Amino acid sequence: MERVRDVRELPKAHLHLHFTGSMRPSTLLELADKYGVHLPEALTGGTPPKLRATDERGWFRFQRLYDMARSCLREPEDIQRLVREAAEEDIRDGSGWLEIQVDPTSYAPRLGGLIPALEIILDAVDTASRETGLGMRVLVAANRMKHPLDARTLARLAVRLADRGVVGFGLSNDERRGMARDFDRAFAIARDGGLLAAPHGGELNGPASVRDCLDDLHARRIGHGVRAAEDPRLLKRLAERGVTCEVCPASNVALGVYEKPEDVPLRTLYDAGVPMALGADDPLLFGSRLAAQYEIARAHHGFDDTELAELARQSVRGSAAPADVQEKLLAGVEEWLAS
Repeated sequence: MERVRDVRELPKAHLHLHFTGSMRPSTLLELADKYGVHLPEALTGGTPPKLRATDERGWFRFQRLYDMARSCLREPEDIQRLVREAAEEDIRDGSGWLEIQVDPTSYAPRLGGLIPALEIILDAVDTASRETGLGMRVLVAANRMKHPLDARTLARLAVRLADRGVVGFGLSNDERRGMARDFDRAFAIARDGGLLAAPHGGELNGPASVRDCLDDLHARRIGHGVRAAEDPRLLKRLAERGVTCEVCPASNVALGVYEKPEDVPLRTLYDAGVPMALGADDPLLFGSRLAAQYEIARAHHGFDDTELAELARQSVRGSAAPADVQEKLLAGVEEWLAS
């Protein structure tokens, strides 16, 4: 019988991890106690909250829990702790490159304004990267629930701070609200400034939202993108263009996009040649980190070690990591397979 290798030892890149959502549950409890924040039982029970975001009420509850957790991040040292611990968790799961996603406007009120907030986050990422050895960069994400002019401001700031560690520009929150084309100018600013375009699409909405990301925002990566599996022509387009979908299996099930892990169309995307980068999305709320996503591919979709290695390669190739970092990680994938 073929040996089953440990997916935590498989070198990989992590391209879909949200800032507050990366927090350890124990850290959230300590910070809440520090600031006297009363958390709902869903965040203190020791198990992931029961969520279902396929309707308006469910999405609102998900966002409310996220906002409660974010309210516990108030000082630069809280940011530093979160980033350091996210790096430690990623290293434990075999990640050699992490692009953590953040909307700094959400943290600005407590951290002295928009520019100071992003600078504090970038400094924390730089420090954690140097101290842990994990390659880390930041993807700045606009909120599609806010005005497109806010997104343009954010895009200009992201470009201005590209030399400090910003590598991409995204668009998050409920994709059923706001049209992708409303944010086309913000993404043009980001792309012209050399940033990778990576908006969310194809999670709560169907294939049309993925097409909008491609047509209106010229995305090079799609946050989630799984609903593209419902359109064979769109799958072919993603494969031909080499657009990486940041697929988060545990998140898809937790939010009710799919009922069971085996319903997530990993095999459909893989067999169509669509590049994928498995991601944990929000471990704080979904209860699993990076390596667990590879375990889902193995246990529920029959991916063997050769195929898991290819998923890891795709994550690396879809990243904004420098060529030498990519080469090192890809060589590590081959060593994992040969072990």
